[in-house]
Parts: sequence; structure tokens; C-alpha cells
Amino acid sequence: MHSSHLLLEEPIRMVSILEPSKASFFPAMTKIVGTLGPKSRSVEVISGCLKAGMSVARFDFSWHDPEYHRETLENLKAAIKLTKKLCAVMLDTVGAELQVVNKSEKAISLEADATVALTPDEGQEASSNLLPINFDGLSKAVKKGDTIFIGQYLFTGSETTSVWLEVSEVQGNDVVCVIKNTATLTGALFTLHASQIRIELPTLSDKDKEVISTWGVQNKIDFLSLSYTRHAEDVRHAREFLSKLGDLSQTQIFAKIENIEGLNHFDEILQESDGIILSRGNLGIDLPPEKVFLFQKAALYKCNMAGKPAVVTRVVDSMTDNLRPTRAEATDVANAVLDGSDAILLGAETLRGLYPVETISTVGRICAEADKVFNQDLYFKKTVKYVGEPMTHLESIASSAVRAAIKVKASVIICFTSSGRAARLIAKYRPTMPVLSVVIPRLKTNQLKWSFSGAFEARQSLIVRGLFPMLADPRHAAESTSATNESVLKVALDYGKASGIVKPHDRVVVCQKVGDASVVKIIELED
Repeated sequence: MHSSHLLLEEPIRMVSILEPSKASFFPAMTKIVGTLGPKSRSVEVISGCLKAGMSVARFDFSWHDPEYHRETLENLKAAIKLTKKLCAVMLDTVGAELQVVNKSEKAISLEADATVALTPDEGQEASSNLLPINFDGLSKAVKKGDTIFIGQYLFTGSETTSVWLEVSEVQGNDVVCVIKNTATLTGALFTLHASQIRIELPTLSDKDKEVISTWGVQNKIDFLSLSYTRHAEDVRHAREFLSKLGDLSQTQIFAKIENIEGLNHFDEILQESDGIILSRGNLGIDLPPEKVFLFQKAALYKCNMAGKPAVVTRVVDSMTDNLRPTRAEATDVANAVLDGSDAILLGAETLRGLYPVETISTVGRICAEADKVFNQDLYFKKTVKYVGEPMTHLESIASSAVRAAIKVKASVIICFTSSGRAARLIAKYRPTMPVLSVVIPRLKTNQLKWSFSGAFEARQSLIVRGLFPMLADPRHAAESTSATNESVLKVALDYGKASGIVKPHDRVVVCQKVGDASVVKIIELED
């Protein structure tokens, strides 16, 4: 697998660009998070999404009620059984999100240069002159000349389904705005974003807490996407809340950076969270257009060096209604991979888009091509230099395993892990081959009953670039003997052979714990 990698710095034969890509058991090293909704909630469509490469299913609670999402999740479980593809669950909170409420669901036409009033009186009917919102503090937060964007999921001001407003005056609790572009708003709910304005709403709302403590607990969510994270304290508060909810103490928190406030506190937020979601939709409005790429590159670099997964959003907006992405979008996906993204998050494209399966498949193919030209050698040297010396024991083992795998052109790295930490550290060094993370379950007790850990740890690696989990037989203890290690290794190799990533005479690098020692060994497979 390693030998097929190109470098963008090397001359590429133009004719080779036209050669068809080889099919692979793993669609791409870069993962895909798909948002499930009206167009992607049947067992049939979800099965298609899983086969196309979706490894994390996102449930966005800005839309619909817990019962609706419960039905979708039941369909996801059925699709997982049907396809035998593992998939993690991400709960996306509403957070400090402002919304326009359109109870009648009638289309609202807004004409450029006309005025419209935003009112906190949700009892009013939405019209071309009046838009009810779910927040009574907007009139105190904005001033004349401020910018507000409104749209159904997508709001860049460049399409006719979203609108750009400029505040002209405040009348009591109402905010009167001049409409800057002609647009038609359709649906029951639209997101409102006040550019570069501090909104006095909690990051984790009472509604969010209720959903997490009921729906989240019942379904043992793997990831919590913390919308509108503005401070490290937001993450600490969410973790403290999860710690009181039994199994959810293991749920990983991904801080969603959506505005200037989150950007200003990025380093502290990264330190506290388990991963980062770069919400480029909202952030792209808060930042000048020429600064968006700079934030993406800087944020992804920081995540990579910290060894924490980074997820990029809003890449193929046009595929919501079209079967092919634009040239700019296709390049954008590839650049997100080359910049160091672990996963691509699809929102409207799969939630209400017309082509959810095709979108995942297209993004997966672009990611796979970008993976081939990722400059791993340069990245490895940069990461080792950043980590410095002396390295921790585990970091040294992880980097050595990757270096050995590349030197011997191994087809796969197999890592035995119980917490998932060792496998994530190997993935941090971005090997060019897949990392098979063999999660060894551990027996644990809450003083009332015994249970095995491992399922959480396995699913949580589904958002990390290049990491592909399998759960070992629980009868094999974490601190196992060499005999049981060999039997688990055989199962892992058989899985690798069956999936086509391991062939006769291939070399495989194995990273495992034997007693108190961590061992990296190279195996050459026989016929």
C-alpha cells in the first residue's frame, strides 16, 4: 500500500491521473460523519451510507424531537446489523443557537432593500415584514450597522434560500433590519447568526441537558458535539454534567468552534476537549473570507500536534441539490485532507439533500485520492520535532511503530489496546497504511454488576483518520499472556485477509503489551 503513494512535490505523470482508482475494503483513511434526517433515515438509505463510507452518524437536535431521532437510531442499528459495518453515534446540541420560528411553514419572500422586523414574540406569525425569534435579548446585543444572516441550514448570502440583513434600528424588543438580498425562506425553522456578536445564552441549554440525560443515556452516545463552544469552561461544564450520567462519563466531547469567541480561546478549548469540529458555516460569516483558509490550516495543525481528531464541515454544499460537487468544492475536500483533517462532516448534504449516499461516496473517493499524495515523511518529521525529547514511553513506541511500518513497507499496523490511547497515538503520526485497532475488553464493576468495557473505545476510533477498530473476544484479558495474544493476533490477521488489506508475503507491524513491556514487532506472512 505504501509504495503506491505519490507526493505532490514529485512530478506526476499526467496520464496516471486518468487511471481508475483501485477499490479498497476501507473507502478512505479520512473518515466521514453523516447527519441523518428526513432524506437519510430509512434502513435502506442508511445501509447505503454505511457501505459508501459513513463511520459516524450525527443526530442534530436543532431539528425534530427525541422520538423522531429514536426512530432514526433504531433504523441505524438495523442497518449496522444488515451491513455488518460499525458506526458511532454523535449527539449535536442546540447550544446558543438563535432560530426564526415559522409555525405556519408558509414560504416567506424577502425583497432586497425592504425592511423586516425580528421580534421575540413567538406567538406572532412569520411574514415578509415580521420574523419571530426564540431569543428576547437580541435588541440589547445588536446596534445599527450590525450584520445578521438567516437561512435553513445554509446561509452564506450567496444563494436565494438564505438572507443577509443589516440592523437599521432597535424598537423596544424588536430589531428592524434592511434586507440586503432577495430570498425565499421555506420550512418551519431557520438558523439566525448575528455576526461577531456575543449572545448571552448558555452553551449547554436546559433543553440540551434534558436530551442528553434521556436520549443520550438510553443510547450510550459515543460523541457529544458541543455547539457554540466559546471557552474551555464550556467543555469542563459539559464533562462535569456527563460524569454524573453513568456510561456517558466515557462519551467524548468535540468542541464545535463556530464564532470569533471560540477562535480567540482555541488553545484552551483544544486542551480540554477530546476533539474539535471546525464549523465553517458560522465561522465563515464571522471571519473575513480571506482569513477562513488561514484559520483552517492553523487549527488543524494544532489538533494534529495535540493528537486530537479534527473534523471539517461544509465542504460540498451544492450536493444538497446536485449529483456532482463544484470544482471548488472537490478541491476544498482534498485540501481539508492535505491540511490534516481526520474527518469530513456532512450536514445538509445528507440530512435533507437529494443524494445522501452519492455524496458520501463522492467525498470518500476525493479523500482517498488526497490520502495518496499526503506528504507523510514531512509530517512525521514535523510531529517528532514538535513532540521533542525525551518522549513519553507510549509516544516513543507509537512513533517507532509507524517508522518501522514505513521502512518495511508494511500493509497494515495492528495495535492491541484496551483504552484506545495507544492506537490513537499511532494514528497521530499519520501512517500511510491502515491501523487495525484491536480493542481488548476489560472487566469492570459498578459494585452492583460486572460488565466488559471496549465497545465505546472501539466506536470512538471511528472518527480518527486511518484507525479501523475490531473488538476482541472478552475472554482475552487486557493483561494477556503471549499465548492469548497470539490467538487474538491470528483473529486480527484473518480479518485483515478477509477484508483484502493483508495478502500472502505482506509485512505487518504489531504493537502490543507483553507483561509490563510494550513491544513493536514485524511479521512476514506466509502463503
